[in-house]
Amino acid sequence: MITTLDSRQLLAFATLARKKSFTQTAKEMFLTQSAVSHAIKALEREIGVLLFDRVGKTVHLTQAGEQLLQHAERILRDMQDARTALEDLQNWGQSRLRVGASPTACQYLLPTVLREFKQSFPQCVIRIEPGDGPEMVELLRSNKIDLALMLKPEKSDEATFRPLFEDELRLLVAPMHPWAQKGKVARDEIADETFILYNKGSYTFRMVMDYFQRDKITLHNFIELGSMEAIKELVKIGLGAGVLAPWIARKELAEKSLMSFPLGARKLKRSWGVAYLKGRKLPLAEETFVGLCESVTENLMG
Repeated sequence: MITTLDSRQLLAFATLARKKSFTQTAKEMFLTQSAVSHAIKALEREIGVLLFDRVGKTVHLTQAGEQLLQHAERILRDMQDARTALEDLQNWGQSRLRVGASPTACQYLLPTVLREFKQSFPQCVIRIEPGDGPEMVELLRSNKIDLALMLKPEKSDEATFRPLFEDELRLLVAPMHPWAQKGKVARDEIADETFILYNKGSYTFRMVMDYFQRDKITLHNFIELGSMEAIKELVKIGLGAGVLAPWIARKELAEKSLMSFPLGARKLKRSWGVAYLKGRKLPLAEETFVGLCESVTENLMG
């Protein structure tokens, strides 16, 4: 079995080799002379050779001491480099940031957040993993991402979820759609309407289906797409009714190329936030990213 050398003993040894005095070594290391002497004796006993010749109050390296000093200085330098690198990572984020985000977040939220983030952490390498809710939880669990910008997971036993904002899903139709012409949604027509919905494997899809099933309405006809822009375009040309949050279609609603109606008497709200594995202490770069998400979404929803 290989016995490793004590780093504190190596530091005492290297300092004594430089100072050539137990008194000066003890003063520099904020120790007593007896503590320094004990450390050197323990190191010599551990490796089985004398490291210093004592001449009065002065010490000189033996041949074995000279050889060990070369290794000790390299070891201590590597340890200091490791500490410095870790401090840089903690304080300035000079490494990586792996973010998982839904396509919606990638398109509407991340660009502004990342632009501001890079101003503070220009050397940080950023990787984005697109995906929907269930995929994000799995990516967190398998340590493939650090943070996930996503909807609140249905089960969050393994993840901490930091809320950012809530939105409401509503019906969006083209101005020439019968509901837009009437100024209201006919409940008895919903089951027969073609709905243009977001990805079947997403939380949003399940939320919409569950919402209508609770009202004993089954959606028979629907088109599923993985792009909010594609959904808006199909709705605009009259292929059906979309279910979107108004902030995603702010421009279209302002120019009246789309019209918005509530899903029903009950509001269907979603909670957006940043998730990460429970028990993790976020380094400065990740905390900054979360803070920027808070700031950007506050302005977006304000």
